[in-house]
Amino acid sequence: MITGSIVALVTPMHSNGDVDWEALDKLVDMHLDKGTDSIVAVGTTGESATLNCDEHCQVIKRVVDRVAGRMPVIAGTGANSTAEAIELTAEAKRVGADACLLVTPYYNKPTQEGLYQHFKAIAEAVDIDQILYNVPGRTACDMQTETVLRLAEVPNIVGIKEATGDVERGVDLIQRAPEDFAVYSGDDPTAVELMLGGGKGNISVTANVAPAEMSELCRLAMAGETEQARDLNNRLMPLHEKLFVEANPIPVKWAMAEMGLMGLGIRLPLTVLADGCHAQVREAMQKCDII
Repeated sequence: MITGSIVALVTPMHSNGDVDWEALDKLVDMHLDKGTDSIVAVGTTGESATLNCDEHCQVIKRVVDRVAGRMPVIAGTGANSTAEAIELTAEAKRVGADACLLVTPYYNKPTQEGLYQHFKAIAEAVDIDQILYNVPGRTACDMQTETVLRLAEVPNIVGIKEATGDVERGVDLIQRAPEDFAVYSGDDPTAVELMLGGGKGNISVTANVAPAEMSELCRLAMAGETEQARDLNNRLMPLHEKLFVEANPIPVKWAMAEMGLMGLGIRLPLTVLADGCHAQVREAMQKCDII
């Protein structure tokens, strides 16, 4: 089972929107050095919605090759087309990913039965560990607990990224799911509470800019070190909050450019962080000793 601090890695780009492969390599190396436990390549934070299919697969392969077995790599392979998700998942397995992360279909708003059949079809088509991803605030599609529990019975569906921010709901799922089914937080501000309630880790945006701190945060929370975990989380809260002043990954990519980790490249329809938000994000970074 993959556990701990799992970075939802951004996809660095040049100013023209092309993938910056050199910067991608350096980001992977940084996470290996700073104690990150696993990388999600080309999740939604990695701009999966605007990378074409070839780029999507190339980024996954590049991360897998750079990691070279030193940590698990989770490939973002979700789509609102079941056939497309199967194709991406099969390619992720072919290039050596350890698991796949599959977001609920967006925009087409399937029923709960449609969600069950969608994820079951992908799991049956590709023999690789698969992690569900529920983020209704972005997809307009909320996978209910009963549907997740049905899918948890599918042998290679091994977990879920629970990004509603509803800790009570997440803990209820943890208590009702099979013991070998992992519930991960996908919401940085509430991740500590979910892990203290039995969550197996955090798939994190904040870990892009504070990898060592998020690694320690997850270690403390999963060890039940409640006071220390909450104290560290409170110190990181300015980042958790201000990295979402505009749609993710706009603020986090700007913050990483400020840190000298990559350039400002981002792909339309997303744009570089608005000037009026710079001070808020910079202040949060300073409070958390990131810059």
